[in-house]
Amino acid sequence: MRRRDLLLGGIALAGAGVASGWVYAAPSAAPASTAKPAAATAFEASAVRRNAQSLAQAPYAIKDNKLPDVLAKLSYDDYRKIRFDADRSLWRGSGRPYEAQFFHRGFLYKDRVQIFEVADGKATEIAYAPELFRTDDLQLPAQADQGFAGFRLHGPINKLDYFDEICAFLGASYFRAVAKGQVYGLSARGLAIKTASAEGEEFPAFRSFWIERPNPGARSIVVHALLDSPSAAAAYRFSVTPQEVTTLFDVEMVLYPRIDIAEAGIAPLTSMFYFAANDRIGVDDFRPAVHDSDGLAIWSGRGEQLWRPLANPEELQVSSFVDDGVRGFGLMQRRRHFSDFKDVEARYDQRPSLWVEPVGNWGKGAVHLVEIPTKSEIHDNIVASWRPAVPLKAKSEYIFNYRLHWCSQNPGTTPLATVAETMIGGSGREGSRLVVIELTGESLRNLPDGKQFQVEVSADKGRTAFPVAHPNPITGGWRMSFEFMPDDAKVVELRAVLKNEGQPVSETWIYRWTA
Repeated sequence: MRRRDLLLGGIALAGAGVASGWVYAAPSAAPASTAKPAAATAFEASAVRRNAQSLAQAPYAIKDNKLPDVLAKLSYDDYRKIRFDADRSLWRGSGRPYEAQFFHRGFLYKDRVQIFEVADGKATEIAYAPELFRTDDLQLPAQADQGFAGFRLHGPINKLDYFDEICAFLGASYFRAVAKGQVYGLSARGLAIKTASAEGEEFPAFRSFWIERPNPGARSIVVHALLDSPSAAAAYRFSVTPQEVTTLFDVEMVLYPRIDIAEAGIAPLTSMFYFAANDRIGVDDFRPAVHDSDGLAIWSGRGEQLWRPLANPEELQVSSFVDDGVRGFGLMQRRRHFSDFKDVEARYDQRPSLWVEPVGNWGKGAVHLVEIPTKSEIHDNIVASWRPAVPLKAKSEYIFNYRLHWCSQNPGTTPLATVAETMIGGSGREGSRLVVIELTGESLRNLPDGKQFQVEVSADKGRTAFPVAHPNPITGGWRMSFEFMPDDAKVVELRAVLKNEGQPVSETWIYRWTA
């Protein structure tokens, strides 16, 4: 799926300041829909789980998602003309801290998803009606029920009297979110299967959603989801909680494979990296960088903190970071100044980072990173996920609980300095490359007079030379640098860390250089 497509329906959120608290002015009441109300049925969260388990016991059934040509053949621009009428938002005028709006089917989004409102232990399907949408000069087909492709949730995260878009579920099992002052960037998915496989990737899809009606004073809103695909079915519970600087998704996932799955991606993240100072060969662009994420961060089960700058390779690259009991991983956007990108429209400096925090021990496996070549910023070309070491067995049950942090910086605190930027270029000597790594953090301050940090650097091929560390008086951090000579190697795995008397004072920088 193209990056441009995944961002459909999103809005650019203003970075206005917000006073603390959740008191807000409720909008005016919404006019009623003419759609015939659906009958309510009893609902409990365990029913979604039982439904997923039942689905997995039967052969996969292909859904009939046929659309009239006027919708199926919509262009990107025409699809954008179909906008949900905000005055008809679910719960508008009710005094509740959230509202829900819905996406129309069409363009790439042909799959029909059922969406229910849950209240007082009962679920009522949200009825489709054409008057729920504004279409400018576009005429919708006369058929009464075209259905929904997904939904989005709004709340007062930037201003107390305005409901900004917080998150959206649209397309396969994709969803995305923002925190205060951010605009949409990378996405998450419910499940990834066979990413970068020669057989072709499988895209599981959410088929149904149950949105719990929030109480007027609620901090969180809960969404249940049913996922289905040829290889597996799964049940999800998402608890969405916007906070002052972070939007949290507490995710409970129960997975039921139909078949053995050797290439499952748990908590998959999808992002875009086009170019930056470490990798801009062949790019002719006025901007200094273009990316939604600039690196993969990992906190290993052993407590080691790793930073892997992203790249836009000439050929597909797959990396696996083997671990046992991973504590967290994420695709992070660490460059946070407008001058880092100088893009007035895209505002890459306001894109969220996304950190995955496992709840409980996920055991042995690997953080799996896929980097796909791209010649444009409209393509999402980066995928990161957790891959269990042992294939998932058919007809079994697997539980993965985790917390997603849509944030600007790594959640929590660390005593180690972090990598702020990686820069790579010619060294002035033939056959040699210069690597410069900017570091920031409290561990770099108050070094006793006469003391000096040491750079520990290694390469699995080629040679390294002249490791140097010195303070950067402009940033208040430190800069470490070294040269490396790849010689005849086409791929070189590099590793560097800043130390003080043999102990690390920075996270470990790892990088794959390609000729």
